[in-house]
Amino acid sequence: MTTPTPNTLAVALVQHACSADRAETTARTEAGIRKSAAEGAQLIVLQELHTSLYFCQHESPDLFDLAEPIPGPSTEWLGGLAAELNVVIVGSLFERRAPGLYHNTAVVLERDGRLVGTYRKMHIPDDPGYYEKFYFTPGDLGFEPIDTSVGRLGVLVCWDQWYPEAARLMALAGADVLIYPTAIGWNPDDAPEEHARQRDAWITIQRAHAVANGLPVLVCNRVGHEPDPTGQLSGSQFWGNSFVAGPQGEFLGQLGAEPDVLRVDVDLARSEQVRRWWPFLRDRRIDAYGDLVKRFRR
Repeated sequence: MTTPTPNTLAVALVQHACSADRAETTARTEAGIRKSAAEGAQLIVLQELHTSLYFCQHESPDLFDLAEPIPGPSTEWLGGLAAELNVVIVGSLFERRAPGLYHNTAVVLERDGRLVGTYRKMHIPDDPGYYEKFYFTPGDLGFEPIDTSVGRLGVLVCWDQWYPEAARLMALAGADVLIYPTAIGWNPDDAPEEHARQRDAWITIQRAHAVANGLPVLVCNRVGHEPDPTGQLSGSQFWGNSFVAGPQGEFLGQLGAEPDVLRVDVDLARSEQVRRWWPFLRDRRIDAYGDLVKRFRR
């Protein structure tokens, strides 16, 4: 581990399995946060919906009881850790905004424990085993970076990671890094070749966001098998593989499929250099992109 310089951001990703026991799950999260801080991290990123099992594998009105207000118990807990350890933490929570109105919401806690920003997931999937449209209202806060003591954080969430528009808008708003808390896995019944294709596509698209925008990308995914409570499907095998990529898409660090903490130093000054070499923002034809706001052109 190196000592961070003024242009270096020490980041850590906390990748772990979740269980039906909330206390056990949050204890794993907290242990990862403390380990990250002990290794010198200034910015710690947690996985999507890290306080519980991934409940969206089926639809049940009872599961709305997992939601909580923001600010609320989890932001108080994360804020206390941020203040104690002098770190910035990016968390991911099931937000109860009002009766019948819920979001998949990322939260950012500053070094002094303050909640300094939120991002509500904009793109909401609805696939077998990922019935998020039943639970989450699409975000209404737009693609706005969150200002912190360690930089402007372009926080997005999971399904957002497949959309180049989301990454681009965060970059155009001045984000210093792109951050993706994630819960993604494969169907255990699919062939190994299909598993590899899905995982590789997920890695490739996010590395492409780094390249296209000249920004570092931080991705934190959960691990472990979580069964389908209905027994209709074989559950999800969350594949982990959390990683940090530099502004040319280069791997700065990557985990496998086991619980772990990834601690990486990110040179923020490289974004300026890379954007001078590859001036994609300069050469964008903004006069010709109007059709991007259409659903389809035919």
